[in-house]
Amino acid sequence: MMSLFKRGNIWWTRFTTPNGERIRESTGTDDRKQAQEYHDRLKAKYWEVQKLGEKPEHSWQDAVMLWLDETSHKASQHDDIHHLRWLDPYFGALSLNNITRDRIDQLITQHKSEGVSNATVNRTLAVIRAILRRASLDWEWIDKIPRIKLLPEPKRRIRWITREEAAALIEDLPEHLAEMVRFSLATGLRQANVTHLEWSQVDLERRVAWIHADQAKAREAISVPLNAEAVLVLRRQLGKNQTRVFTYQGKPVIDVNTKAWRHALKRVGIEFRWHDLRHTWASWHVQNGTPLHVLQELGGLGVGGNGTALCAPGAKSSGELCRKFVSASSSP
Repeated sequence: MMSLFKRGNIWWTRFTTPNGERIRESTGTDDRKQAQEYHDRLKAKYWEVQKLGEKPEHSWQDAVMLWLDETSHKASQHDDIHHLRWLDPYFGALSLNNITRDRIDQLITQHKSEGVSNATVNRTLAVIRAILRRASLDWEWIDKIPRIKLLPEPKRRIRWITREEAAALIEDLPEHLAEMVRFSLATGLRQANVTHLEWSQVDLERRVAWIHADQAKAREAISVPLNAEAVLVLRRQLGKNQTRVFTYQGKPVIDVNTKAWRHALKRVGIEFRWHDLRHTWASWHVQNGTPLHVLQELGGLGVGGNGTALCAPGAKSSGELCRKFVSASSSP
């Protein structure tokens, strides 16, 4: 039986491995010489794996697909996917063994040349490190992983804006982002809960929305009361999309950290992150006299930026954390 054969213009290879497995695979080329080289390398690889006990090579894409499947329960997986999409042009064609410290350093340089912060670079590095660790420790696909050192990040105090600053920002944003900012300031919901909000989670008549447990950071369902501003925002979205609440040109909004968002912040003169809308919502509540235990319930166990359940019953050092939050919220 010939080891190479054609399907259309493309050469395919077929052979039997040492343990009897039949392989049939496209070489991806119409050049017979290149196809023969591909066949020889592939056959040699199977021999090394099955006869010499070497580990089969796995690609970065193989690892990404398995890792996404195993972490599908993560509420923050949409953030991971955002970083993985950025990584794909750089790592997509590589085997795991070819992801070296030098390549990661080059990646850091490229990411920083785009004007992003150290924090953004670190979120990308954290995803790389998580996947490589699992490939090494859990799947045993690779023997070792490169050391990945995170970049220094400045310590930030809790940031919130005044109502006047919020109004100026909303005025400068495109309408679809402005509406999402209005809704975020009215509800205190996290970015993902706003972008992924569906009409099935909204009851305008009862003036309530809810976040399912698998969408909440604390893995507990959240009931969200809707004030007059939130209701008005939702009513303006009716009819734009049958499933998703917030859309742009009829399609669901995936990312809010866009050029329009960053340019609006620059023009208004505000150093701000989208997550700081949640801090702002909490700060406005505190300034208006909302008791902290009520704020805790409204915010779904946590108003801080570090994932700590501020003021949650039983939370470690909750009293001290609450006092720090009040202090940070009441000073401009």
